[in-house]
Amino acid sequence: MSKSKSGTNVVIASAAETFRRQKHLAERAIVQVDDERLHKPLDPVTNSIAVIMKHMAGNMCSRWTDFLTSDGEKPWRHRDGEFVDDITSRQELHDLWEKGWACVFDAISQLSDQDLHRIIQIRGKPHTVIRAIDRQIDHYGYHVGQIVQIARILAQDDWTTLSIPRGESEAYNQRTWQT
Repeated sequence: MSKSKSGTNVVIASAAETFRRQKHLAERAIVQVDDERLHKPLDPVTNSIAVIMKHMAGNMCSRWTDFLTSDGEKPWRHRDGEFVDDITSRQELHDLWEKGWACVFDAISQLSDQDLHRIIQIRGKPHTVIRAIDRQIDHYGYHVGQIVQIARILAQDDWTTLSIPRGESEAYNQRTWQT
């Protein structure tokens, strides 16, 4: 594995940066939704933003706690309960969200080059650490996309785009590439 200038494995550093970007993107969407809409599913068979956040936090705590030494599906996790919208306080939901991300960033920060090809278990199935990281990047990206899309729909005309606004790509490229 190649290393960056700081000595950190580029795979680990890249994964950490991807997780930071996913968290930031979701949070930029979440702040655009009021408390009531945070708990509003788009229809009866979909999850609200609050439920998705709760599920992600539960997954993060389970997968990343004792990441190298115990199965990623902890016996104390109650996955089905993650899909029950029973957190009414935005602050409590935020605290749970932050706790989940703290598990991710704490575990990632402790990884070394030697850990990347180690075998860990998730639900009793072997994964290299690299594959387990990729699996979580996929999972969180999927849910972050859901959060952004739901927030966009619920915010309606009050939405502030999270990327280059429609029709402004050329102007953005000109500003970005000017030297």
